[in-house]
Amino acid sequence: MKYGRIAGVEKDISQIVMGTLFAKDVEQATPVFDEFVSQGGNCFDTARHYGDAELVFGEWMRLRGNRDETVVITKGAHTPNCNPEAVTSQLGESLERLQTDFIDIYFLHRDNPDIQVGEFVDVLNEHRDAGRIGVFGGSNWSLERVDEANEYAAQNGLAGFTVLSNHMSLARMVEAPWDGCLAASDAESRVWLAEREMPLFPWSAQARGFFVDGRAGVDKLDDPELVRCWYSDDNFERLNRVRSIAEQQGVDTVSVALAYLLNQPNPVFPLIGPVNVEEARSSLAALDVELTAQDVSWLNLEG
Repeated sequence: MKYGRIAGVEKDISQIVMGTLFAKDVEQATPVFDEFVSQGGNCFDTARHYGDAELVFGEWMRLRGNRDETVVITKGAHTPNCNPEAVTSQLGESLERLQTDFIDIYFLHRDNPDIQVGEFVDVLNEHRDAGRIGVFGGSNWSLERVDEANEYAAQNGLAGFTVLSNHMSLARMVEAPWDGCLAASDAESRVWLAEREMPLFPWSAQARGFFVDGRAGVDKLDDPELVRCWYSDDNFERLNRVRSIAEQQGVDTVSVALAYLLNQPNPVFPLIGPVNVEEARSSLAALDVELTAQDVSWLNLEG
């Protein structure tokens, strides 16, 4: 495993982050979580909006007794309950469900432009000062609103947003999988991230299976959501280039696609969503894929 550091987080953070959306019960999730930890992973992403995932993940941590070694990410205030009051109520619920008194990294799951950004900054600082959360940021927040939040924080002597969780993958999102989702894959967003040295925790980092060998193709139409969100001529060309490098290095295509994110100039901690041990291993194999700067540009049709 490779690790990164984020100011305000005491632990090293595994560069690949285990998502928990798939977790329905402890028995089902434990083999995948255990495999991730056995390979050096220590960072997990969950959310109040993910059904029972927080409960499952919290119980797994209790059974393993590894909370102190784990970097916990959770999210709250998802639409339609995206307001400062929901931040407080849902954070309290998340802490209880996760069986902990502290969240290392906390994201607002959505933004609500009808609310002054300072109200969100204020309530997040209240919980930070109370020791309930460490660093915080936005998931599916526009870059302009993040800048606005940080301007407000600077003007008022408060902590600002220091992390972001918008979508990024090698494949460009044609349509958002869910309402209110935003991507940071375009060149302008990547420049913004690099200039601010803003760590990104991208969801759907592997384009929800688009790069899994044999799953996507112009004649493969059995998954309408995959078709709707990811099928485009540009993405199929990216897939062809991924296959070329995967064949050269003897690895899975999905590993190469994830390695693209691991080789960005700004700090990127991609979220993976395996549903079994085999999928977890193919994702973690991205750590061993070797890409030059030229490869990274070429994969993204930039050279």
